[in-house]
Amino acid sequence: MTPDRLRAALEGVPDPDWLETALRRVAAEPGTVARSFPAAARRCGRHDLPGAPGWTADEAARALLLAALPADQAAGQAEEVYRHGDAAEKRAVLKALPLLPIGTAGVSLLHDAIRTNDTRLVAAALGPYARHLAADAWRQAVLKCVFIGVPLAAVADLDDRADAELAAMLAALAAERHAAGRQLPADATALLDRLTIREA
Repeated sequence: MTPDRLRAALEGVPDPDWLETALRRVAAEPGTVARSFPAAARRCGRHDLPGAPGWTADEAARALLLAALPADQAAGQAEEVYRHGDAAEKRAVLKALPLLPIGTAGVSLLHDAIRTNDTRLVAAALGPYARHLAADAWRQAVLKCVFIGVPLAAVADLDDRADAELAAMLAALAAERHAAGRQLPADATALLDRLTIREA
């Protein structure tokens, strides 16, 4: 996803003038993002965006606000609005991270989200920016998805990053569940099957 695609998907929001004004203000006065961020849902709506699958209008508007920040302010302001935001605002920050010129500065936000049991936050944390997670942390996050019911389709680059160690972790979990008369979710079983074939 790119800022241009998000902007195009937001055509027809209830208050486009507010968004354009907010974007200009944030670029000139980065601290104003703290006021604009919570207002985005009220001004732009919370509906799904057909032009940006997987995004809602408020998430897209919030991502654009963060992308409008000066590069040297992006990491600090993103962390600020995440720390003070509600679940929807936190999710928007996580989804915006790949759009920001911040390198690995947002990884601590991923760790925070993955520690929660909020399935939507965990899913957002495992989007494209999760490429910055260390391999061991990423594997644990994938396992957490299996535990709390986050569909593995939410995990970016899953097949590229999955390895023998993740396969061993999934196999151990499958054996544990089998002993308790339970099964892994279908998507986790399918991943384990693919890894078993690949590693054979």
